Parts: sequence; structure tokens; C-alpha cells
Amino acid sequence: MSESPLVRDLISVGEVGSEYTVRGWVRSRRGSKNVSFVIVTDGSTIKTIQCVVDGDTDVSEADMARVQTGASVVIDGVLVESKGRGQRVEIKALRLRVIGDADPETYPLQKKGHSMEFLRSIAHLRSRSNTFGAVFRIRATLAQATHRFFANRSFQCVQTPVITASDCEGAGEMFEVRAGKDHFFGREAMLTVSGQLNAEALAYGLGRVYTFGPTFRAENSNTSRHLAEFWMIEPEAAFFDIHDDMDLAEDYLKALIDSVFEHNEDDLQFLGRFVDKSLIDTLDMTRGATFVRLTYTEAVDVLKKSGVAFEFPVGWGVDLQTEHERFLTEEHFKRPLIIRDYPKEIKAFYMFGNDDGKTVAAMDVLVPRIGEIIGGSQREHRRERIEERLLADGMELEDYSWYLDLHRFGAVPHAGFGLGFERAVMFCTGMSNIRDVIPFPRSVGAAAF
Repeated sequence: MSESPLVRDLISVGEVGSEYTVRGWVRSRRGSKNVSFVIVTDGSTIKTIQCVVDGDTDVSEADMARVQTGASVVIDGVLVESKGRGQRVEIKALRLRVIGDADPETYPLQKKGHSMEFLRSIAHLRSRSNTFGAVFRIRATLAQATHRFFANRSFQCVQTPVITASDCEGAGEMFEVRAGKDHFFGREAMLTVSGQLNAEALAYGLGRVYTFGPTFRAENSNTSRHLAEFWMIEPEAAFFDIHDDMDLAEDYLKALIDSVFEHNEDDLQFLGRFVDKSLIDTLDMTRGATFVRLTYTEAVDVLKKSGVAFEFPVGWGVDLQTEHERFLTEEHFKRPLIIRDYPKEIKAFYMFGNDDGKTVAAMDVLVPRIGEIIGGSQREHRRERIEERLLADGMELEDYSWYLDLHRFGAVPHAGFGLGFERAVMFCTGMSNIRDVIPFPRSVGAAAF
């Protein structure tokens, strides 16, 4: 029986002279009446394998006519050294069968050079293109690297509720959950914007935890940076302070980049050539750099002295915008940085209040091209401070009674952060639209499928 390794393995370590089976989809076909060169991909790599079909191949004329771009095939053959450029080996086909047809008149990916907008409209098929194949393989690598990173640091992977009654961010832009016209849970419930508060509770029992789950924002914004459904990685660690938090965030981001260089070299080369020519240099610089660390006050001072006419004016107490963040990383410091100690008025209720009474121990990690990629803080563990902030923000203490219990029974300093997974994928692929780094984007006005 012939072996059927993935194309990725076949082209790199397949043994010349051995018989193998290739299963995949036709990327293209060319040739003459006597010999055809069928290019096959199986999604395991951006590379393809060439299968040579000639008079020695057991294939019917009817099946050969069905060998069109997009059709699925099974090809048995012998691996031989290739005479073509840029490929070590190819398959001399012995048998060929067509499994599924793809009508060349209607298959949307029959031709090359489609726009991102068009490919977004056929999200169910776009993973077959080179660009999206590369993006989604890198996305998978980043997910696997996340679990390895936190497991190696004794963090427990936990699952937190998707349905919640707590608004972690206080933004009010949440999707409501109902069964018909009734409140299924006897009160208002929403899709979560963050698993953080629940993760804090679990950290008080397990020490170090992290979540990796879907989150939702009902923000009526139709831009290249917004999704209604996205994924978040949120670690929480007992006995961590803001400095431990910054160290963890920097190490994590570098570990993600290292994993892509280790496992997705071909995908990176393709994206660096066709999507963002600065991609590889930017990623290499980031993983090798010591991140600049400065306070919000120092960052505002740099921006005010820059002489740049920003669209959004800079002033102490104003939240930094993407244009400010990108100026700091791309123009001024020319490397990633971590800003800490933000004004308490622009940050969430759960952040630790600093001794100055004006700022909280919050931190944001900024990277070139993206701006903020990680946001976190040391969490407030003093119950009276939490209650003051909740009341000041117009929230009901009763709604957070379980959260306040954490501050009644064995409270300790603790810290954590959130990384928007899609932003990390954007950074590691060079893609400029967040809808192009998630397989099936959900955004305002966009149909779900």
C-alpha cells in the first residue's frame, strides 16, 4: 500500500524512488496532449507538488478532462528528482482519480489576482488561496504557541463564561442574550467582552491561569480594526505586580514571533513578498529588542514635543490614539514599548490605584504598524478601593458581589493582561484588515454564514 504523507513532508523529506499517494486539490494544470503537469496542494504548506501525468498513468480520458483548478484528486505515484526549477522532487503519476469536480466556469478561484474585498465575500473558500492559507497556518501556530508558553510557566488553562451579567469594561456595548422576549436567566444577560473577572476568581484558587476564548463587542463601527466577535488570551497571576505583568507580556509576544519563524518560514517569505515587504524585518527586530518602558506622562511629553500635528490632540488625561501609538513605536523609539501608569479616569475600575491618587498601574504594549497589542494592569485587591471605583462609574455593587468576595477572603496583589488574538495575527502576517485574519469575520452589517 502506498504512503500518503502531507505535501509539506513529501517535498522536504520524501524518499526518492518510493511510492506515495498525494491527496489534495488541483492548483493548476498545464501541458500537452501527451503529458500534463498537475500542481497539487493539500493546505499543509504554501508549497505545492507537481505531478507528471503521461501515457504510463492509469487515468481515463473522462477523469483527465475533470482535472481542473479546484478539483480534488488522489494521485498514486513514484517520487522522483525534479528537473524543474525551485523544487526538489515531483511525482511521476501511476494512477489518478478525481474525487470532486470544480466547474471552471463557476469556481471563484479559477483565476489569480483577486482583491481582498472579493475574497472576503467568499470567506468559505478563501483559505484555498495562497494568502489566506498562509495567514490561517500562522494563526494556528500562534494558538499552539500560546498554550506551550503558558504551560511552560505553570499557568492553568481555564474556560470562562461566554454568557455573563458583568460588564468588565464598563463600555455598555454588549450583545444581549434573550430567549424570545424573555430574560432566560431571570435578569439581563450579555455575551462577554472579556473573561478577565472570572479568570481573577480562578487565579485566587489556582495561582496562575489563562483563558483563550471568544469575546464580543456590539460596537457600531465598520472599520478595518473592528470585529463583533474576536478571540482573547487573558492570563491572570496571583502575587504578580505591574512589573511582573510587563515582563510576562514582553516574553509572551516574543515567544509568539519565535514560533512563527520556527514553523512558518515559507508562509512568512510569501507574506513578506506580497503583503508587507517590511514584515520579516519588523518581526525580527521585535523579538530581538528590549522593549522601551516609560510612563504615560513621559509618553505624552514626547508626543507634545514632537511637533507633529496629530489628528487627535495630545494632552494629559486623554487616551492615546493609534496615531500616537504608531508615532512612538515607528518614528520616535523605532521599536516596541510598554507604557504604564495611566490616568485612572480613562481606565477600568479594577486597576490598582497608585499612591499619587491620579494614576493606576495599567500597562499597554505597543508595536509598529498595530499600536496597542496587549493591555493589562495590576489588579486592585483592596476592597474599599474597588467599591469606590464601581460606585464612581455608576455600577451597582450587588452586580459584582461575587467579585467583591475575592477581596474579602484572602485578597492578594495580582495582575494580568489581555491580548487580542486577531491583532497578534495581523502583526505576524502583515495583514492590514482584521477581517482578513479570522476565518469567518463577524462585523456590523455583515451577513453571518
